[in-house]
Amino acid sequence: MAAKPYTTPSWKEITFKDEGLDARALITMTDLKGIITFASHAYRQMTKFTKSDLVGSPHSIVRHPFMPEAAFKDMWDTIQRGEHWSGMVMNLRKDSNHYWVEVNCDPIDKEGGIVHDPNKIAGYLAIRREPSRDEIQQAYELYKALRKSELLEKKALKEWERELLLKLDKLPKNAEDLLANK
Repeated sequence: MAAKPYTTPSWKEITFKDEGLDARALITMTDLKGIITFASHAYRQMTKFTKSDLVGSPHSIVRHPFMPEAAFKDMWDTIQRGEHWSGMVMNLRKDSNHYWVEVNCDPIDKEGGIVHDPNKIAGYLAIRREPSRDEIQQAYELYKALRKSELLEKKALKEWERELLLKLDKLPKNAEDLLANK
């Protein structure tokens, strides 16, 4: 079940370049429940959250309401089995803007080493890279349709979900049109 976002999204995209991030790793580590235990400086810079905002908070603090619930279900099902997961994610920043990343997530043991045995998993490591504009466009089109379908299938929508459903129909066809500098 999706939680109401803590802020109303501005729908303006921020790129890695906008933040001065050039080939820096955006890394987080979580416990078994997805509570953040580590957030790299570059991750904090991109999200605009402080270390104290992030550490101890659920990773869903950066979840953009645009993201389909199915994407995160797939991620959790995969990593809890001890397998690697990779996928495109649109995250919500503290300033209400968003950014896209390709996330590579692996289960880790107590020492931070990657493990594949579900019985040895102590947490999760996520490393992100900036995707290409083509990758963003493909994910944007897929997720827009999938999220709309998820909302339409619900028997009862919360107020913010009704607002999101209306917004989905008004979003531009191209993700490029959401760039902050456009």
